[in-house]
Amino acid sequence: MSIHQENPTGVSSEELRQHAAELDRNDPLAHFRDHFIGTDTPLSYLDGNSLGRPLKRTADDVAAFVRDEWGGRLIRGWDEKWLAMPQAIGDQMGRAVLGAAPGQTIIADSTTVVLYKLIRAALAAVQDPDRNELVLDTENFPTDRYLVEGIALEEGLTLRWIEPDPAAGVTLDQVRQVTGPRTAVVLLSQIAYRSGHLADLPGITAAVHDAGALVVWDLCHSAGSVEIDLDGADVDFAAGCTYKYLNGGPGSPAFAYVNARHLASLNQPIWGWMGRKDAFEMAAGYEPAAGIRGFLSGTPAIFGMIAMQGTLDLIEEASMGAIREKSVALTAFAVELFDAWLAPLGAELASPREPGERGGHITVDHPDFTKATVEALWDGDVIPDFRSPHGIRVGLSPLSTSFAEVLQGMAAIRDRLQG
Repeated sequence: MSIHQENPTGVSSEELRQHAAELDRNDPLAHFRDHFIGTDTPLSYLDGNSLGRPLKRTADDVAAFVRDEWGGRLIRGWDEKWLAMPQAIGDQMGRAVLGAAPGQTIIADSTTVVLYKLIRAALAAVQDPDRNELVLDTENFPTDRYLVEGIALEEGLTLRWIEPDPAAGVTLDQVRQVTGPRTAVVLLSQIAYRSGHLADLPGITAAVHDAGALVVWDLCHSAGSVEIDLDGADVDFAAGCTYKYLNGGPGSPAFAYVNARHLASLNQPIWGWMGRKDAFEMAAGYEPAAGIRGFLSGTPAIFGMIAMQGTLDLIEEASMGAIREKSVALTAFAVELFDAWLAPLGAELASPREPGERGGHITVDHPDFTKATVEALWDGDVIPDFRSPHGIRVGLSPLSTSFAEVLQGMAAIRDRLQG
């Protein structure tokens, strides 16, 4: 079926194509797309919220690292640069992305391991035996739920579940209803991985503190797509991956944020040599390094940090304010295409309609959507994501996605529905 077909909303597909072209012409961030591999091909990539495209400079950065640092300096690289990289890149991430002052962010392990460390550290900081409840929500990413369930089992704690609307997310009122004198720690995601709902991070953080508890935020789907001010909101702890909007590559290490007011009194539970004061002393007994470095455990994944440096440089050049503005415009255009092409075919928008209430992706549900639907789209070089039972998730990375790319992908989804 041609992209020029009329649709029941009265807006022709040709008008939508012209609108996409106009949006691209007026996009102040359009030139950033040229920094990414594959953006000059016909492929429509609608899954940047799962794995970001690589930067063109990444191949050169990795080659230079192998040739000049690893190959040239060998073991000397640890003393000369590598030991400092987790915190140096963490500080840049705090400055560019997280709204965090230096000394509070570090690149560490996988998101799962980082979250485990932060939750256990938060529980140890509570120091009140009457606070024996962990709060989480039924729509959070599986890792988050599994971790909290496992920690509750280990520590004999009670789980308090929030049950949000799957097409929206956790609200401030819901958090207020379940937190109180027995709450120890609350774990939430700033952006719901399925619906794209953007939680009220400042308001919820304040509500958790009003209840006398601590909060851990999962920023996996928000870091690099929305403006964040962790220090301004007085967030206790946060974690997030770096392979989505930060383009660190498959399995690149996650970051940990710990508010400066907690650092002097906290210990994280996974003691390893790199988190010890003077790691190369190799002495008996564990004495944690001062500050955020104490949240390291094993040897840092230096290779996994190289790619994200390029994106952090671009983010600082573009600014998170401009990135968020484009993210809103991209999802708004995707919703416009949904209304014109997919809603008349029986699809439902499983994401908030208000742009300020969603992050960088939307989810569209239809009874005919299956994993096979997405596999067929992939075969045609249109790459969204599938979310069971009947959802197609459209993830739009502001620095690398064009409006024409969104048009092409949504048209392909329409064509699959029409058969």
